[in-house]
Order: sequence, then C-alpha cells, then structure tokens
Amino acid sequence: MVLRVLEKGPARAYEIEAPLDAATRVGPLEIVPTRCWEPPPEDVPESAAFLVITERDPTGRFAGAEIFRGWMFASSPGLSALEYPTHDVWVLDCREARRMMPETDPAAAAVPEEPEGGAPR
Repeated sequence: MVLRVLEKGPARAYEIEAPLDAATRVGPLEIVPTRCWEPPPEDVPESAAFLVITERDPTGRFAGAEIFRGWMFASSPGLSALEYPTHDVWVLDCREARRMMPETDPAAAAVPEEPEGGAPR
C-alpha cells in the first residue's frame, strides 16, 4: 500500500510503500498496515487502510504507547490522518507506489533516517 509522509522539520513530503502485516519505519514511527480496502471498479474510487502506528526510540525499541490504531481514508485525509510532532501520515492507495516525492533519484527516495541527536539530515 502507499502512504504519504510529511516530515515537518524540513517540510518534505514523500510517498512510501508499506507492505501489509509488516513494520515500516518512518523516523521515530513504526507503521504496520493490517488491512487495505478498495471498492469494486464500478463504485466511487476510494482506498482505506487499517494502520497500527507506534513510537520507537532510535535503536528501534518500543518507546511509548501506540499512538494510532484505526482506519485512514484516502478521500478524507483530514478525517483520520496521523498528526505527530515530527511527521504526518496518511493513506494514498492500496496499490504499489507510482512515484516517490520530491526526489527523482531512487537512492534519494529512501525514507530518511534521523541521525543521533534527533536533528533531520
């Protein structure tokens, strides 16, 4: 499935692929999509995903309580998007990512890791 991530510090938005039932790290967040739903082609287009998002410390260990558990809808991102102090996350599509944003270099399109000390690169 495809998620859009906004890194608030550098104000960068990009798309990531997050496989179902697998953890995907985005900065201090770990996102696990458990379900993704799209209606039949004859219905109004929509994508919805059930996500579990937790906060992790820089070593990857659990650092806090679950910060989001629920459905996100692509057509209504304001309804249930995650608004976290350093990142926003919302659902785009149940299919593979068509492109990464804003970089065009595949090496630069990887999700950036935060260096020790917490400042983004």
